[in-house]
Amino acid sequence: MIGLIIANFFTGAFLCNSIPHLAAGLRGESFPTPFASPPGKGLSPPLVNHLWGCLNLLVAAILASYFPVVIKITWGGGAFALGFILMGIQLAVHFGEVKRNTKNT
Repeated sequence: MIGLIIANFFTGAFLCNSIPHLAAGLRGESFPTPFASPPGKGLSPPLVNHLWGCLNLLVAAILASYFPVVIKITWGGGAFALGFILMGIQLAVHFGEVKRNTKNT
């Protein structure tokens, strides 16, 4: 049971992280990735973002195939939602700061 909850948490986190990278890549915009310099703060080209977003989406899909997420009020569904929400908060705060710092330079 605890393994399913942990897996569902990471499924939500990887799915959430795929969204901004896929969106930036498909819009042809640069966006920070772990491969930028400095990692997570510098900008990576659109193709890198698209591929990074695809990898995150693939990891989420693999996790979901082995540990199915049931979107209803269960521990697994709650863990999925919590992973998605917490990753979204972290990304919003981090990339908001990156954008503010980019404008100030």
